[in-house]
Amino acid sequence: MNAPSPVKLTLVTASVILCWAYSPIGVHMALHSYSPGQLALGRFLIASVLMAGVALVMRIERPRLRDLPWLLVLGFFGIFLHHLTINFGQQFVTAAASSVLAQSVPLFTVLVAFFGLKERVTGWRWGCVLLGLSGVLVVIWGEHGLGEIDPRGLMILVAALSWSLYFTLQKHYSRRYSPLTTVCYTVWSGTLLLCVYLPGLPAVVSQASMQADLAVLLLGVFPSAMAYLAWAYVLRHVEVSRASVALYLVPPVAMVMAATLLGEQVSLRVVLGGLIVLASVGAISLEGRWRRKPLRVHGEHPQPVTVGILGDKGVAEVRLDR
Repeated sequence: MNAPSPVKLTLVTASVILCWAYSPIGVHMALHSYSPGQLALGRFLIASVLMAGVALVMRIERPRLRDLPWLLVLGFFGIFLHHLTINFGQQFVTAAASSVLAQSVPLFTVLVAFFGLKERVTGWRWGCVLLGLSGVLVVIWGEHGLGEIDPRGLMILVAALSWSLYFTLQKHYSRRYSPLTTVCYTVWSGTLLLCVYLPGLPAVVSQASMQADLAVLLLGVFPSAMAYLAWAYVLRHVEVSRASVALYLVPPVAMVMAATLLGEQVSLRVVLGGLIVLASVGAISLEGRWRRKPLRVHGEHPQPVTVGILGDKGVAEVRLDR
């Protein structure tokens, strides 16, 4: 297969960044007419249809019967709980702040690994977690001031914790199915759970403003479906460590979008807090790079490698055959 031109790869990567940066802006627009649950369901009904088309074309494998319960668990944490809490929390914070707080997933992944799985966590990672949480406090301080924090806005951190649980659970099953297969069944199972919000949704769709309906449509098509396909294309041609660096542009691009499309005024303290959070997340990745062993030695059989990347929801897992 011929390698795509650098210009094409750059354009595809830029489209991914724009899609995922739009997510908090689209959520903010849609929440004017939709409840958090109805918004999540509407978005993922659209994404589920698109993923079904992709699944038919790619002929993904069927799940084993014994794996259905864990696929439902993945759908619960990765789709149902994550999007309900992030939609609920974003009613009380700006889209710019939401884009930063949602990127704190790797920090919670470290905490889940230590307290839940009893894994050893290095001093470097603890330092990164403390640095990242201090950045979160700066973002919150920049939004309302510490004396005027609306606790409901902190539900976005619950969303980050939910995604870190999804990421941790997914690691234990990454060798059973391909990444595309896992994503498809996770989206479908999460959408099934969200169907508790189906009553009344058709009426809301018909009564919602055109701007809100368009936001839901765009959220379902682009951040929830097309961006993942485009990102998979990039990863087929670029090393994950290089490609994932571009995703650090998602929060700043989201801030520009929020200022342009929503008229939000992003304070310098929110920007500073965002830089601290992104620096802590990047530092966690650097530790793995410093300690990484060669992936292949002459004479050895190729082994699958699993890596974490930042995306619309925080961290997604990609399995590569090297």
